[in-house]
Amino acid sequence: MTATTAPTKATGRGPLTELLLGGGRARRITWMFVGLMLLMSAVRVISGEQALTSSSTFAAALLLAVPIGLAALGGLFSERAGVVNIGLEGMMILGTWGAGWAGYQWGWAAALIGGAVFGAVGGLLHAVATVTFGVDHVVSGVAINILAEGVVRFLSELLYAGAASGGGVTQSPSLSSRPPSFSLPVLSSGPDLLGDLERQQWFLLSDVAGLLRGLTSGVGVLTVLAVLLVPATYLLLWRTAFGLRLRSCGENPAAADSLGVPVNRLKYIAVIISGALAGLGGVFLVFVANIYREGQTGGRGFIGLAALIFGNWRPGGLAAGAGLFGFADGLQLRSRGAVVALLLLLALLLAVVAVLQARRGKLLQAAFAGAFAGLSLIGFLTIEELPEGIVSFTPHLITLLVLSLASQRLRMPKADGLVYRRGEH
Repeated sequence: MTATTAPTKATGRGPLTELLLGGGRARRITWMFVGLMLLMSAVRVISGEQALTSSSTFAAALLLAVPIGLAALGGLFSERAGVVNIGLEGMMILGTWGAGWAGYQWGWAAALIGGAVFGAVGGLLHAVATVTFGVDHVVSGVAINILAEGVVRFLSELLYAGAASGGGVTQSPSLSSRPPSFSLPVLSSGPDLLGDLERQQWFLLSDVAGLLRGLTSGVGVLTVLAVLLVPATYLLLWRTAFGLRLRSCGENPAAADSLGVPVNRLKYIAVIISGALAGLGGVFLVFVANIYREGQTGGRGFIGLAALIFGNWRPGGLAAGAGLFGFADGLQLRSRGAVVALLLLLALLLAVVAVLQARRGKLLQAAFAGAFAGLSLIGFLTIEELPEGIVSFTPHLITLLVLSLASQRLRMPKADGLVYRRGEH
């Protein structure tokens, strides 16, 4: 039994049990979740904005978070192997076109495969440029983003323009079949017990029911796959010999090479997987619209990269980041007034941060957090409705705020972005 799969000495539990049951970190996350739900429930009651914790808001948040999370997972594989992947957006674009092209001919299962393959091709191009030819990772990623837009327009003009099937230079024909969706019997469909509890508008209980119903009603097959990929990625990268070797390429490729690890091969594998996962993010967008459209990604590849950084290059962290950005986007789509209620939630969260920083003796940070908490509270009390332009920009503002607050605790892989040449290090 290897060190990566042996039970821990302290608990005697295997890695899967540790992942599910957890230790101190899992308890902290659980208490943080409980505290956040309490705060959100309190804000809902105080502001009267029921959309803040409604099942429709959480369902929209899940739909918007999945493509971001898949792109972030793709970035995780690439960057843990030491290859910065700015080209996630371009690989998502390729994935949307591949899904639209395969889906209208052979159905949703073919769309799933087509999007992953087209995204993987984008990853392969990035790997050839960065690993084999030593091109700067950022330059290669930007080039792929630009190239992808031109490639999909050329393919659309070649295959869709003038076709009688309903396609055009900016869109594909509709998918010939739609993917299945699932709901929990009794709880989220049929008697719909969670829906009944949500409509009672009780403190905390109705909010939790809204969360559970939003996450378990009408869930698509790709959503289920995306959720399962988060723990699967953790187990693969942190609990297997393959994952250890791949991560060593992103930390110290020279040392890994000296131990017989095929560094360049693993980098290729990681970047191709990265492109396939980003392509699946594009597939999800096609599934939602039942068609491919030009510009469908809307910058979600870049937000996925931000979610990866926010999550400190860890699967659970990036999932939380994707959920946060998805919730902010879903809320502004559901209710402009509920976005104002976020100011109260932000004020309460910053007040908690100020207290914690003061207890640790970090008075300057506590003062800044307290000042911003006061400004947020004043904004909530004085603003009735935000302008539409600001409301639509909310997800991007949340992205900037979260990254600025999280920047001090981030630790990227040590060799991330470095061009490795055997014998030069």
